[in-house]
Amino acid sequence: MTTSSHNIGFISTRFAGTDGVSLETQKWVTVFERLGHKCFYFAGECDRSADQSQVVPEAFYRHPEIDALNKIAYSGSWTVTREARASHPEIANLHKDFFSIYVRPPQMTRRVNELKEYLKEELYKFARRFDLEILAVENAVTIPLNLPLGLAITEFVAETGYPTIAHHHDFHWERQRFQVNCVNDYLAAAFPPTLPSVRHVVINSIQAQQIASRYGVTSEVIPNVMDFDSPPPPPDPYTETIRSDFGIDDGEFFFLQPTRVIQRKGIEHAVELVRRLGMPAKLVISHASGDEGSDYEQRIHEYAHLLDVDVRFESDQVQDMRGTTQNGEKIYTLGDVYPHADLVTYPSSIEGFGNAFLEAVYYRRPILVNNYSIYEVDIKPKGFRTVWFDGYISSSTLDAVRHVLKNPEQAQVWAEENYQLAKRYFSYTVLENRLRSILDDCLGHRA
Repeated sequence: MTTSSHNIGFISTRFAGTDGVSLETQKWVTVFERLGHKCFYFAGECDRSADQSQVVPEAFYRHPEIDALNKIAYSGSWTVTREARASHPEIANLHKDFFSIYVRPPQMTRRVNELKEYLKEELYKFARRFDLEILAVENAVTIPLNLPLGLAITEFVAETGYPTIAHHHDFHWERQRFQVNCVNDYLAAAFPPTLPSVRHVVINSIQAQQIASRYGVTSEVIPNVMDFDSPPPPPDPYTETIRSDFGIDDGEFFFLQPTRVIQRKGIEHAVELVRRLGMPAKLVISHASGDEGSDYEQRIHEYAHLLDVDVRFESDQVQDMRGTTQNGEKIYTLGDVYPHADLVTYPSSIEGFGNAFLEAVYYRRPILVNNYSIYEVDIKPKGFRTVWFDGYISSSTLDAVRHVLKNPEQAQVWAEENYQLAKRYFSYTVLENRLRSILDDCLGHRA
């Protein structure tokens, strides 16, 4: 078993904010530090301590150059194909209709290679600066949003043999936007890499099956977790004004959608629920659309207006820390908001695991959940008590929600059962045991 302290280098495109990768990374760091290890960070955007971090702007997936590369890589556009062919005048006369349309401009290849070499050198500096012994790569060799970074990490590990934990959250085959591309050679090489010193960790059992069948590698399933060994503190006086600040009147139910406003979150189902329920309620959405555009948020505004449903977009007043907005309104944390919700809506169609589900369980709230694949395979069989629906809001779904709202005592019994189940399956203790094991494997220690 590992007993001595080791320096662990975490690598990703971003360690900042409340995205799933950043949140789960912090949980891993907490557990590693409890075990006596020291953790350091390499990213394009980072809110960790400067003396523990190396920030390289080109590692961020929304860096202008990386953004430009992605637009070419995943455009699926004839315009890009024509531009790529125009870059090869020497074979123009050879072109036939059966030549592949999945081609890329040679200048893109050159730029990817240049950035890859630059980022690889920065990784060498990172390793030397902090005397790293182990790497933990967070989604950077999983979802191909920064091709040069993924390739740089892969080559760095290939050249050094560093023991590496590749923590995978979202694979490219799980997202439609990556299916048509001109970079399949890069995806095959580095997303994920199949190197002998890399230990693969996935967050659900379906991913474990897929990575085995596609790449012939084994992986460890480590689900997302929360600190269920330490229950949340009771609400304090600061939070007493949450309902009034969010415009929820006396006698109205407070439905909380604790996610970003993006298409796969299925928020229109929550809007429909409020409309059809026949009980006074407001839907509060805690997060903004983020960096995936505002089209879907506009669609939710229009859909709510069409159904005459009061939806509150409160991302300005729900932040990482308490404070005051520019308008003088109180800012709450998500942990402040959860205990005041009468129902948490989680109607996602696709999730890698389900952080918002665990958060709702942690704060002992009733939950409405869509039966997305990972919930059906890895969560529901554990015995969690929720109101779930299978792709659409049915009359039985409405009846079940009404029953929960009208019988809060029973809802609390279910919430307590859920908490105990999560403590058993998704706690920091579970994470600690799994990380001890994989660290021993990386370092060649005997269990």
